[in-house]
This record gives sequence, C-alpha cells and structure tokens, in this order.
Amino acid sequence: MTDSIVDYIPFSKLMGVEVTEATKDKITGTLTVREDLCTTGKIMHGGAVMAFADTLGAVGAFLNLPEGAKATTTVESKTNFLGAAPLGSNLIAETKPVKIGRRLSVWQTEIKTDKGRQVALVTQSQLVLS
Repeated sequence: MTDSIVDYIPFSKLMGVEVTEATKDKITGTLTVREDLCTTGKIMHGGAVMAFADTLGAVGAFLNLPEGAKATTTVESKTNFLGAAPLGSNLIAETKPVKIGRRLSVWQTEIKTDKGRQVALVTQSQLVLS
C-alpha cells in the first residue's frame, strides 16, 4: 500500500523515492543517490535532498488532513545540510510531525545514509487546502 502513495507524486516517483512506512505519526522512506541526482563531486544535489524530505512531509500532512480537506501544499521549508550523500549511497529518511493543526502542520525529516551518516535535517510547513 505505501509504495502506491508515490504514484500520486510523479516527480518523487521519477526521483526514485520509496515510502516504506506511512502512518499519521511517522513516515519513512528510502532513496538511492544516482548520478542524475548529483551535482559536482558526485554528491547529491541539495535540491534533491530537499525534494526527498518534502515528499515525506507531504505524505504525512496528507494522512492527517481534517475531514473535508482535499490536499496540502508546502508553504515553507528549511534545510540544514549536515553532510554529503555520495553517489551510490542509500539514504533513509524519517519524518515526524512537530505540530498538526487544522490549517497548518509542521514536519521534521532526518535524512541519513544507510551507514548512519547524517545528511540533512529538514523542517517544513504544510498548508491544508480545502
């Protein structure tokens, strides 16, 4: 069931994001760093790091939509880049809610390599669309 969530987010599917767990309280996902996701030095482009986190935060916000709401959209995102994600790395991300309100939810995503090396910490706000 969780893999089908990315089918609704074509860009994330193109990136290769896989959602491995999706509950109202925690979303986890994986992504392999491919050459087409890299910048110079064969490390993952910062925008790709942010897009990976954005996908998982959006899934969490969607799963927590109040009754009658149809969608969600990112209105703010802040990324702390903590380390490089080299070509070939397998990234693991975990997203948890910081706050879930009626109109806005805030999510934090920690991205690491499968060897435990920190890559990024992302905090984003998602607006509920009625």
